[in-house]
Amino acid sequence: MTKVLAISGSLRQKSLNTYLLKAAQKYSPEGCEIILASIKDIPLYNSDLEKAEGMPKPVTELKQQILNTDGILISTPEYNHGIPGVLKNVIDWLTRPASDVPKVFGQRKVGVIGASPSRLGTAFAQTAWLPILRYLNTHTYFGNQLFVSGAHQIFDENGNIKDDFTKELIQKYVNDFFEFITTC
Repeated sequence: MTKVLAISGSLRQKSLNTYLLKAAQKYSPEGCEIILASIKDIPLYNSDLEKAEGMPKPVTELKQQILNTDGILISTPEYNHGIPGVLKNVIDWLTRPASDVPKVFGQRKVGVIGASPSRLGTAFAQTAWLPILRYLNTHTYFGNQLFVSGAHQIFDENGNIKDDFTKELIQKYVNDFFEFITTC
């Protein structure tokens, strides 16, 4: 079984990006398990906290989840044409200590998708992630892209997709990402 850890870059309870990951989970192919991770308990990065108390338990747990999976699927919101601070904060914690970077991220297969109410979806945010993922030496998936625009109209209040075309796009992305993980 191929395991993918899915991380939403939004803390909101009815997050469009969490809905997108749940849809990816629903439409994942046979042999692929998508596991939703939570970042809500990860504190703001502070090296004084790290020195005084060590690595926070939610960071250690997330790191272990990553190590137990074959890939990471990030669903990123787009804030002011950039990446969400809360998700960048998570990455900053996960790179501590620096000696863990190769183990946690080195050649790890990573896909980036996103949902937004805007007409451009999350195109700018997804592009902004590329230098960070390159620096971390991930094996980033570039096969196709998934920018769900107008997402506030695509998902109902329970996170169900109302649009068949979007369902097909999600299913294609997940299938292609799964193939990327298993063949590269």
